[in-house]
Amino acid sequence: MAVDAHGGTAPTPEEVGAMYDRYGDLLAMTLGSSALHIGMFVPHGTRAPVPDLVGLADLAQDRQTEFLIDTLDPAAGSRVLDIGCGTGGPALRLAERTGCHVTGVTVSRSQLARCQERRADHPAGERAAFAYGDAMALDHPDASFDAAWSIDCVPHLSDRAQGLREAWRVLKPGGHFLLTEFTVRGRPTEEEVAAYTTLWTSPPLRPLAALFAEVEEAGFQVRQVQDMTANAVVCGELMSVLYEDRREEMEQRYGKEALAHVDPLMGPYRSFTRDHVEYHLLVLRKTVD
Repeated sequence: MAVDAHGGTAPTPEEVGAMYDRYGDLLAMTLGSSALHIGMFVPHGTRAPVPDLVGLADLAQDRQTEFLIDTLDPAAGSRVLDIGCGTGGPALRLAERTGCHVTGVTVSRSQLARCQERRADHPAGERAAFAYGDAMALDHPDASFDAAWSIDCVPHLSDRAQGLREAWRVLKPGGHFLLTEFTVRGRPTEEEVAAYTTLWTSPPLRPLAALFAEVEEAGFQVRQVQDMTANAVVCGELMSVLYEDRREEMEQRYGKEALAHVDPLMGPYRSFTRDHVEYHLLVLRKTVD
């Protein structure tokens, strides 16, 4: 060690070089291998600095929401259905940015309660409504919405074709439907498939070609397809890291038994998302007879 300009200890150039000689590959495995410097996960001027991985995950979700809003781009005053609205954040942001009226439906009672909480003090709350609703049996009249979207909801459906038919039914002729969907590639093991279906309460994924066949059968015209698989892979990696990082906190909240059930699933889930999952954005149009 050497003495720095302020009287403290500092490594010598030889020690710095020796560290990179010995651990350079380890750094590449944890930091990235294209360069040995910090990556720009947060573009300048877009948001306050992200302090941790949870903050980075929040930022990524916000970016995705903004991108999907730009892609659907509903007109001000139009009626939009959010199928599988989650906790309501994207629906409220959609209403706020575009001036449209959004109706969100979810099968989760706790999510619905969170939607109502968010709506109460949101600047666009008057243009948003939330209700309990099943994507495969929507409680809305035919041709009652100008547009619709479904963000990561379709993968949960036990009958995806029926969900697509319901979306087609409630749209006005010429209306657009944006959806995101996971599909499978390659030949995952039974253990990997079981890890995914258990963790996400979803049926097994099918190839992208099967989705296109169901889209056509439902009567939709495909207007846009975008491969967003890289984002799904990064999310899978981030979930795995955060699970390990926050496991003690989770155990305190959910109990040892719950995590004992999840622990053996995380490894095969991570390999499944990395090696066998595809993720696509589709924009569909209800054709006019």
